[in-house]
Amino acid sequence: MNYEHMHRLYLELASLENQGITIWLEGCPSDSEHVASQLNIHDENLYMRDYIFDEGRLKSVHFNKISKND
Repeated sequence: MNYEHMHRLYLELASLENQGITIWLEGCPSDSEHVASQLNIHDENLYMRDYIFDEGRLKSVHFNKISKND
C-alpha cells in the first residue's frame, strides 16, 4: 500500500468515525489512523471489511485478516 492509498483509506474511515460509526481491527475497537497505519505496515496480508448494520443504519466497520487459503 502506498502513501496515497493509505491517506485515502484514513480519510474514508475518519469520515465514518465523524458520523459515529466505530472502526474495529481484528476484533478490537480501533480508529481510522491506527487501521490505515496497520494495513499499510502489513500490506502483505489480506483484510476483509465487514459492515455491521442495525435497523438499516451502518453502526461499525470491522477489518479482519483472512488467509490466502480461504
